[in-house]
Amino acid sequence: MVRLSGIQRDVLSLYRSCLRMVRQKPVESQNNFKSYIREQFRAHLGVNKKDFATVEHLLRTGQRKLEMYSQPGIKNISR
Repeated sequence: MVRLSGIQRDVLSLYRSCLRMVRQKPVESQNNFKSYIREQFRAHLGVNKKDFATVEHLLRTGQRKLEMYSQPGIKNISR
């Protein structure tokens, strides 16, 4: 089994939290949320894992977006 660094675990944890959040949204909009999440993570796939400042910035941004989209008033997302 591959050992992950702390920051890699944080990224995976954020991704899992995002997918868990989707389950709380209406069924008809869950695919939109999943697509958006995948798109956002794939857009930053090329970031060097040793560029800690960028990765930490993206993690903080992702956490803020997760908090915002987790609010019960947000029922759907559009790109």
